[in-house]
Amino acid sequence: MLDTTPLTTAVERIADRLRVAPQSRLQRGAAAEGLALARELARRAQRVESPGEEPMTMPDAGVFAVADQLAVAGTDLAESLRMTAASTRELDEAVEFVAEAGERLRALL
Repeated sequence: MLDTTPLTTAVERIADRLRVAPQSRLQRGAAAEGLALARELARRAQRVESPGEEPMTMPDAGVFAVADQLAVAGTDLAESLRMTAASTRELDEAVEFVAEAGERLRALL
C-alpha cells in the first residue's frame, strides 16, 4: 500500500490556513481557490474509486466550510489511492497539484 502521508499533510496544512483566515481574505479569493482544490481532489478520488463514471461536483458550501471540504476531499483521495492499486505516479501528481495550489493560496492569504 502507498504511504499517503505527504498528501494528507499538505492538504491539512492548507486547510488549517483556511480555517484561521479572516473572512475578508476568504471572500477575496482564498475560499474560491480552496474550493477549486477540494473539487479537483474529490474528482480524482472518484476517478480512482469508479473509473469510467462521470465524477460529481462538490457543492459550494460557503467560505467558512471550504477548509473542511478540502480536508475531507484530501482524506478521501488519500484513502482511495491507498486502498486501490494506485501508482506512486498518481500520488506524486496529487501532492504536486496540492503544492501548486498551496502556493497560489499563500499569495491570497
